[in-house]
Amino acid sequence: MSLTDRDQGATSVPGTPPAGGRHPQITVADVIRAVTTGDLPLRITGYDGSAIGPADTGITLAIRTERGLSYLLTAPGDLGMARAYVSGDLGLEGVHPGDPYEAFRVLSDELRLRLPSLGDALTLARGLGWERLRPPPAPPQEAEPRWKRVMSGLRHSRARDSSAISHHYDVSNAFYERVLGPSMTYTCAVFRSPQDTLEQAQASKYDLVAAKLALKPGMRLLDVGCGWGGMVRHAAREYGVKALGVTLSKAQAEWAQTAIEREGLGELAEVRYMDYRDAPREQFDAISSIGLTEHIGVRNYPAYFGALRERLRPGGRLLNHCITRADNRAPHRSGAFIDRYVFPDGELAGPGRVISELHDAGLEVHHEENLRQHYALTLAGWCRNLVENWDFCVSEVGAGTARVWGLYMAGSRLAFERNGIQLHQVLATRNNPDGSNGYPLRPDWLP
Repeated sequence: MSLTDRDQGATSVPGTPPAGGRHPQITVADVIRAVTTGDLPLRITGYDGSAIGPADTGITLAIRTERGLSYLLTAPGDLGMARAYVSGDLGLEGVHPGDPYEAFRVLSDELRLRLPSLGDALTLARGLGWERLRPPPAPPQEAEPRWKRVMSGLRHSRARDSSAISHHYDVSNAFYERVLGPSMTYTCAVFRSPQDTLEQAQASKYDLVAAKLALKPGMRLLDVGCGWGGMVRHAAREYGVKALGVTLSKAQAEWAQTAIEREGLGELAEVRYMDYRDAPREQFDAISSIGLTEHIGVRNYPAYFGALRERLRPGGRLLNHCITRADNRAPHRSGAFIDRYVFPDGELAGPGRVISELHDAGLEVHHEENLRQHYALTLAGWCRNLVENWDFCVSEVGAGTARVWGLYMAGSRLAFERNGIQLHQVLATRNNPDGSNGYPLRPDWLP
């Protein structure tokens, strides 16, 4: 199919007739024709007045500036679209920027892309001007590419991990309070019913973790990658556990310690700004890792689970809660948008890899549970919060960063719904030399 083969509700601004050897003017609608096939599921408009696609879908993708088109042309795929959208050069009309889920669904299900023919590509380049193929500077919200990050250390070194964590979590505690809600919990909740509130579901998640770990008054809990101390405070307040949390985000640690003092939990709970590798080498009765595994790198799983085993007393339990791939064949590294705008250096493995590494580290796995659907519901709740608090969030972190979060959370919700990614809780014990571990014949947290 060539540039002139398809006319699906297309309108164009008349170009200047070619003179001599000049090439005809190319419109944004022409570009869209060249890189898509089949009927368009939404309206696409250009800064030049051209448009293509049905006008009655309720959703319009608006390419507002020449820079936006350059972003799309010079970084095809999710990275170019993210750059244009975050910078405001690409708009999604008909959806709220705090929850563009419906636009994601339509684009994912119905938009079919193709590579233009060599002839079409040359015609586009000449008509647009070769300068349009020069990449514009990336928006300030974008992290450096992987090859440049080596300046801050090798991948998953202490310094580079600290930088990656800071990029994602040290945005603004006030922003997170509005998006996450009162629990300040940035991990998958557990819904007993779709009608549960986000706060109810987060409390249910913490109760489930506590039950799987068999927490009781007087026990000592280590929570690695503790975020704003949600599990630490819940375990201390509801179960009388002496809990220590560690996080690589200074902003999280400061917020968590303030909350601990405010709630009168100072004798039982503590959060330290600390790498998990530097956590006290004491024998804890239980260890929870809720949302940290995604940051440490798959090649570091042996050292990671080995470090947790060293800190767990014989007979103690470990609960690992993390996002995974849907299988063990998918690439570990994330796509360009997630890597550059959300989780630099983040990596995911299949659930089988996680379980195998736990066993190889000398731990015995007893139970595994997939909470994929729960994470989709959790993300929908965070998007609702972002929509309701949009003006405050924009004033706090800027429109570009707020758009990153709407894009990331809505896209992730769709990925969980479609089984592109999953969330697994895996429960394991450190056994005594004779194989005993105190684990019951049947799970003691179930009826």
